[in-house]
Amino acid sequence: MKISQKLAAAEAEGRIAWSFEYFPPKTDNGLANLYDRIQRMSQLGPIFIDITWGAGGSRSHLTTDFVKTAHQHFGLETCMHLTCTNMPREQVDNALKDAYESGCENILALRGDPPRGHTEWTATEGGFEHAIDLIRHIRSTYGDHFDIAVAGFPEGHTRLKSDRPQETIYLKEKIEAGANFIFTQMFYDIDIFIDWVREIRAAGITVPVIPGIMPIQSWAQFQRITTFNKTAVPQAFLDELEPIQNDDQAVREVGTRLIADMCRKILDSDLGIKILHFYTMNLERGTKMILDELNLTPSRDITNPLPWRLSLSGKRRTESIRPIFWANRTKSYLSRTETWDEFPNGRWGDSRSPAYGELDGYGININPITIESLKALQRPPTNLAQLAAVFASYCDSSRVEDGVETVKWLPWSDIPLSKETYEIEDILIKINQRGFLTINSQPAVDGAKSSDPVHGWGPRGGYVYQKVMKVDILLIDSWVSNEEVYEKALSCHCRGNSNGRDSTPLLLQLN
Repeated sequence: MKISQKLAAAEAEGRIAWSFEYFPPKTDNGLANLYDRIQRMSQLGPIFIDITWGAGGSRSHLTTDFVKTAHQHFGLETCMHLTCTNMPREQVDNALKDAYESGCENILALRGDPPRGHTEWTATEGGFEHAIDLIRHIRSTYGDHFDIAVAGFPEGHTRLKSDRPQETIYLKEKIEAGANFIFTQMFYDIDIFIDWVREIRAAGITVPVIPGIMPIQSWAQFQRITTFNKTAVPQAFLDELEPIQNDDQAVREVGTRLIADMCRKILDSDLGIKILHFYTMNLERGTKMILDELNLTPSRDITNPLPWRLSLSGKRRTESIRPIFWANRTKSYLSRTETWDEFPNGRWGDSRSPAYGELDGYGININPITIESLKALQRPPTNLAQLAAVFASYCDSSRVEDGVETVKWLPWSDIPLSKETYEIEDILIKINQRGFLTINSQPAVDGAKSSDPVHGWGPRGGYVYQKVMKVDILLIDSWVSNEEVYEKALSCHCRGNSNGRDSTPLLLQLN
């Protein structure tokens, strides 16, 4: 069914609706676990789910497979993202054909982010340059079979923040080309959102607007996402979240209340919006907590009129009888693992997690920091010494040495160093100045409380133990191996190249 029809049905019945967004995980294990999670979250009653396109078109086949599985096996209405990035016309047509054959009737047409490793977007030869070109192509090829959604940016698109009237004109042109409704980018300032909706309504845009809601899962994730998107954050949010930033559970509980209050203001406004679209980040608990806070969690008899969810494929859409061995699956394993990765802020992550790699190509417009971003420095490094100065500056953002401006991020670190690193910053600076470019590090911690303002993380009542560690990048010529010294050393390094070879331990002398 088309999303516009579902929205109309919900409006006619006077009920509030909601939907979830997921992205294809990086690993097969992650995808399998996400399918389990989606099956559980289907009990929350979303009227549809939407699935993002592989980052820069790099994993696009996962998106079409994901749509087919969700639609046919889970009985969930789907909306498939489709971008112009790295997509020649033939590949676009193949994706549309796959969506059509799986029974999907909804497409979110996007230009997309720059390809992986680039900061500037360029059109693919033989492809489409703008989302409106993609919309016109879909309409000319499939007529009215698909509902087509487009992206809306309450705070302005990153390329047009200084030209809101022009952005509204572009949005209206997409609607006139055949788009049926609008998904908004995430936002936290409700006043900006309300003003934007009134602005586009005044411009003659009347199609449904579906607000994008981003749960606050943890302080680190909140910082990363708002920094990437340059999202306006109300001071009231910061006043409540900053004092508890090291307590993940407290951040989630306070964040749930803040987001739920924002949702109530949307639903209670005179805008006529009665749907919420959750950017789940492939996580479960945060979205469920908001629905619980809003008293929107449905009863089981509403979400499960039969012991299984009906397939939405053409051949099985009306199925009402199944053999006994198709009864509900055992839930014990699912319940035990329901929240095992709900705080994905560990230093290493777990490739089995559906949320593994959550920032890669996720959402309507997240711009990852790439190595090309280093070129934006006022004095881009041209030799190892200058590059080392950049890394050293990142380790001590209060210094500006030899004309190198303060560096607040690196391609491996998208936020400033955490407070715990201050204890070893002098050593890190010295290491980097010698050409050992650190991309990950941590000081030793012995039994600090999880509520500790510097070293603590996770729920209260726990303790943090960790060994001192660092990871470096360095030139082959910089390797120094001394087995005799290594045998006597209390600390050592293990080395390896891009092929996984040459793992000879070595010692780094700082004297």
